[in-house]
Amino acid sequence: MNPDRRHFLGSASLLTGAVALGQANTALAQPPAPSPAALEAKAPPMPALGTPLPLPEVALFDGTLFRPAQAEGRVLVIYWWASDCPFCALQSPEMQKLWLSQRQHGLQLLTLSIDRKREDAQAYLQKKGYTFPAGFVTPAVQRVLPKPRGLPITLVRGRDGKLLQAEKGQLFPEDVEQLGRWLG
Repeated sequence: MNPDRRHFLGSASLLTGAVALGQANTALAQPPAPSPAALEAKAPPMPALGTPLPLPEVALFDGTLFRPAQAEGRVLVIYWWASDCPFCALQSPEMQKLWLSQRQHGLQLLTLSIDRKREDAQAYLQKKGYTFPAGFVTPAVQRVLPKPRGLPITLVRGRDGKLLQAEKGQLFPEDVEQLGRWLG
């Protein structure tokens, strides 16, 4: 073998190895994605009643877009849930009933899944037959409307854009039904 060729091949091998090692070190240097428990520990407390509640644009699972203007001058219930949350599994059917019974009276509903995978949330909604407006919490959604600590979380935003009611944990059927009182 030609000595110059051997030197060239050896240099190329070293360079390839160095690049691969650099990529491996870069991958190792990046912190892992935070666990749900770590995210929950950093979640803000419930917002105070009477404070303005800003709204993000949210891409909904049905392909439509929730726009903040849709809630202007209307009562909006915001509900954070997850497909693997046992308390959400008990409250979500009641949210579906609320949606079906009160949407014609002007109720706006925005439900936000905190599932790790969008597909898990979509499969859950389809399996259960839920038709309420549902989206996925993305970093952009979280920046504008951070999920408070706990799950499920239910907030009611008044016609004036201010927080009327804030509930952490499962609501009983009669509690969900009472959310409609804000329409009156």
